[in-house]
Amino acid sequence: MNRALAAGAAQRPRLRFEGWIAGLGTSSGTRIVVGRWQRSPFGPFNDVMLERADGERLLLAPTPESADFISGTYAFDTVRVVPVHVGVADDTWTVAAGTLHLRFTVGRRALLGFLLCAVPGALARRPAWSALTDRPARLLLPGVRTRGSAGTDRREWYGARDLRWICAVSAVFEGTGLGRTAPVEPPVRFGFGSVPRRPALVRITTTVAPVGILSITVP
Repeated sequence: MNRALAAGAAQRPRLRFEGWIAGLGTSSGTRIVVGRWQRSPFGPFNDVMLERADGERLLLAPTPESADFISGTYAFDTVRVVPVHVGVADDTWTVAAGTLHLRFTVGRRALLGFLLCAVPGALARRPAWSALTDRPARLLLPGVRTRGSAGTDRREWYGARDLRWICAVSAVFEGTGLGRTAPVEPPVRFGFGSVPRRPALVRITTTVAPVGILSITVP
């Protein structure tokens, strides 16, 4: 990278998103990823990434601004700007996003979840930590990556802080029931990695930066 490009990248800010990601599959072949972001450059918001059995990838985002950013970081065939509401009551999550109506129940914390809870928040937010955990994540959860690029001019780092299994799912999309809970198989193809094959809810910090910014420079 020449000096002009490096200087341009350095002037663009690193962005941090903190919240939860739920990844789940259904027996119809539809796989769904729900993001519930409590802190982000756009304020608190929710979004849904959905991949149909035929491979079509859809983004459901609440504002043009969030839709533009997400679709500029990941790959989609269709983008829809619709209200996205996520409600949480005890262990039950309900999601309403356009014609998607989803309800799932979160079960016990995984053994890996207990280990992730022990990671200090300040450490989990550091891209250098995400780089260190990338190989173990691939071994423990095939398809999962903690750093990479979706093929744009942005790089990402994921710092997980908890993991709980999803034990029951009810979903309707465009008036059609999506069936029972199933593994996320095949893996979703929105970015450089998938969610765990077993349906799961993960607490996560995501850092996004332009290519050319070193991970170790993020506080």
